[in-house]
Amino acid sequence: MGDLKYRRILLKLSGEALALDGGVGIDPLRAEAIAARVKNVHEMGVEVAIVIGAGNLWRGKQGLDRGMDRATADYMGMLATVMNAMALMDALERINVFTRVQSAIDMRSVAEPYIRRRAIRHLEKRRVVILSAGTGNPYFSTDTAAALRAMEIGADVLIKATKVDGVYDSDPKKNPAAIRFEHLTYIDVLNRRLGVMDSTAISLCMENNLPILVLSLWDPDGLERALRGEEVGTLVTS
Repeated sequence: MGDLKYRRILLKLSGEALALDGGVGIDPLRAEAIAARVKNVHEMGVEVAIVIGAGNLWRGKQGLDRGMDRATADYMGMLATVMNAMALMDALERINVFTRVQSAIDMRSVAEPYIRRRAIRHLEKRRVVILSAGTGNPYFSTDTAAALRAMEIGADVLIKATKVDGVYDSDPKKNPAAIRFEHLTYIDVLNRRLGVMDSTAISLCMENNLPILVLSLWDPDGLERALRGEEVGTLVTS
């Protein structure tokens, strides 16, 4: 543990990280692959909390485009994050990583209610905590939920694990000459509209000086190297 740069992290995953080919549904093999990466980090002595999105199961924009009420669409997305959280919890516990799912929407039959001090206590007891159902309120994204929860639990960094290895000045899949940034300020991200996270989440992190690290979820040892302080992905700070 002595060489760790970050000892408590909030890991933000997209729902698509769990998806079957085609970007929808839940693939148990993907859940197992993510669980293995989390276990590696956990065994380093890092305390891990996770927020996961719902894009593999539901996108509110689909409903909004067809006239659905915004709050209804957002609540549906929050419920979908609980399904993803349970799938990831199952994958973690099958490899002997004790895990707790907490929900911002009360559903005691399947998840604990989100209680900040209880979440922190779970982390101190070496349990992985998956924080689901967003903030419990419509009109807020899971990016914002991740930023909020990271500050509430006293995380050292918010790590956004994506399909690409950092933040680029343009889409690297469309532009082979896209340039990857090693470091950005919060203001850079907001002014350039780089799409790291939504503006509410970025502003929240900026106001509370919480670093954001963007890296590839599928880099075999990228997360471990980042936690030791090596230059991996893109770091966003003040």
